[in-house]
Amino acid sequence: MKNFTDLIKTRQSVRRYDPRPVEKEKLLQCLEAARLAPSASNSQPWYFVVVDDPELKNKVAGTTFDPVLTFNKFALQAPIIIVMITEKAKFITRLASKIKKRDWSLIDTGIAAEHFCLQAAELELGTCMIGWFNEKKVKELLGIPENKFIGLLITLGYPLESYHLREKSRKSFDEIVGFNRYK
Repeated sequence: MKNFTDLIKTRQSVRRYDPRPVEKEKLLQCLEAARLAPSASNSQPWYFVVVDDPELKNKVAGTTFDPVLTFNKFALQAPIIIVMITEKAKFITRLASKIKKRDWSLIDTGIAAEHFCLQAAELELGTCMIGWFNEKKVKELLGIPENKFIGLLITLGYPLESYHLREKSRKSFDEIVGFNRYK
């Protein structure tokens, strides 16, 4: 098992997948990690649709690109796509969101997504969070009610063996941290 810092350093967006299937136990571990994520007022405003039927998965993957914008075409390679639906939060959380003008459901969904992805990384699986997709088409394909909001898609699978860990390009610590005031 990797320590947490190593896990963070090795988690990356994978865009080249091996076609081998993901073991159900590993998929369930990732889903359980996401299920256990914290949320405002313990609302747990998420629902996960696991798309692992190859034909349906390819249709969902097809909603992430078009002939001009092909940057998500890699989604076709992943054996699984997780569709994360942001559900209605508890009343108190929705009220607080309106008062503070901050949608905690989206924040909570992001936390759950990262739990999913970190668990996958620990299991040597690759993931990529995708925010560019045709939401209406995904809803049609998966029977998701029109009034629901799809927060994001996550591809899941084994990275190609030739897919190497990339050096993380991040701002320096001093560029993003101020103590006691914004600098």
